[in-house]
Amino acid sequence: MKSDILDKLAEVIYVHNPYPKSEEYDQVAQALINKHPCLREPGSVHGWFCWKFSLKFKMGNFRQKLRVAGCSELKVNSRTSGPAGPKKLKRAKKSEVNFLPDFPEGMIQSNLDMDRSAMAVEMKKRKVDWKQIGDMMNDTFPLRRKEIVEDEPLVAEVKERWPALFSEQQIVAEFARLTSVDLKGSLFAGIDQYLARFLELYKAKSGIVGLTRLTRQLDEDSSTQRKRTVLLLGLPHYLRDDPSHFFKTVEATDDEQVFTKEMKVGIVMVKEGEDIVDVSVILEEAVVLCGLKDIPDAVAMLMGLLYALNIDYPKELKYTFEVIQKVLMNIGGGQCSSLVHGLRNRLLRKTM
Repeated sequence: MKSDILDKLAEVIYVHNPYPKSEEYDQVAQALINKHPCLREPGSVHGWFCWKFSLKFKMGNFRQKLRVAGCSELKVNSRTSGPAGPKKLKRAKKSEVNFLPDFPEGMIQSNLDMDRSAMAVEMKKRKVDWKQIGDMMNDTFPLRRKEIVEDEPLVAEVKERWPALFSEQQIVAEFARLTSVDLKGSLFAGIDQYLARFLELYKAKSGIVGLTRLTRQLDEDSSTQRKRTVLLLGLPHYLRDDPSHFFKTVEATDDEQVFTKEMKVGIVMVKEGEDIVDVSVILEEAVVLCGLKDIPDAVAMLMGLLYALNIDYPKELKYTFEVIQKVLMNIGGGQCSSLVHGLRNRLLRKTM
């Protein structure tokens, strides 16, 4: 009976997270004995410690069975060490629900690669058939993830092979394939939910020069769009991250190679006089998406690309991106750093 119980639990856990953390095993074991008190361990302080350890071993065995059966997401982690030392495990780190899907039944890599080539040709046409592109992008999703996760190509290489992935429409669609979440809808809903409270917290931090300068802009323009922009631009300052290579303002006449230098991940606002005429997304020191209307839209596209290209958040901005993902977009918010958890509590005190 114990083995049957563990088998069922392992199946359900795998759907949510193939690699649970220790505290997540704790939660499952506690929930098990709370639901079924007859399974409580006699003589144990909490009554579930042995269930936790049995479940950890069962999950390891369950993953091994799926790995042998050819599950892509587990097979990619089959070798844990090699001549160069320990292998970096390729796991879903941003709460993706379709991190590395298997190929559709009856489809092989060569078939999907033919679709990819046809899609690249279609993207070169003057009038692109976006419905056809959407269908082909959906069909080739497993091949694309296999290339991106296993080969870890440069952004320029991905753009050459998958040009449709760098359109706004397909960034939104790819994000939905990965997370089952609406990219823009989730971000803008979170911003609007916490907008007033964030601005209050910013104004209370009068000693931070960057925040003071941003909040003063609201004296001249207090529109919702300006408030959203101030919230996002102020996040790195409020969280004590380093925004120097993340948000940049340049002139329309500036050389692209100069202002993108040292920008691994970032957003550039292009000015003509006092007006912002363009907002662009930068990855690996190159403009990968331009013509965006404002900062909130650019942040949404940047988040979509980081997910689509499996790029880690930059260390100097780890708290900024954690807040965007886990607080504003409410993706994987169950596990937060202590700093972000404290910020969320301060936000909820006012908004609940």
